[in-house]
Amino acid sequence: MEIISKFTIGSDEGVNDLFTVVKSYVNTTYKDLISVEEIKHYIEDWDPRKMINELNNLSNQLIITYADQKPVGYGILKSGSRYPGFPEEKRLTELYLVILPEYSTPEIRESLWKKCRAAASFTDIIWTNILIQDPLLEFLKESGFSIKESSRTDPFQLSSYIVEMQITKNG
Repeated sequence: MEIISKFTIGSDEGVNDLFTVVKSYVNTTYKDLISVEEIKHYIEDWDPRKMINELNNLSNQLIITYADQKPVGYGILKSGSRYPGFPEEKRLTELYLVILPEYSTPEIRESLWKKCRAAASFTDIIWTNILIQDPLLEFLKESGFSIKESSRTDPFQLSSYIVEMQITKNG
């Protein structure tokens, strides 16, 4: 299997690949947690133009991971995204990390994480709000993240953790 993680611009093609992953992820991840109607409503409300504009903001970056040219995961990095309780003087980057469960292999996780980590090398703290039952939580902890506090996560306000990783600058 050929695995590649690459920066993707906010274009129709990039957003279509992103939405392919989002739609599959939302359907599989939330199917036992919320109603089919809520999932359907969330997917129907997807606005490609809004997402293209958001991704073309210079403080946001999209990385999509492909397995044999099929989009199977993504990372969205939002520089300067604040969260209460983090020191004001620190540079923060929020990370949205998603890998379709059927493709969550060590190679795919590592490919996406390496690209996201490299893109966030300028920051002091990487943080994310991740579902308590998300299988990527263990991977993030193994990668150096620690749980900061309990929270709720979008889009359905389910139980989650705020996890953070302090970035050590060399020299």
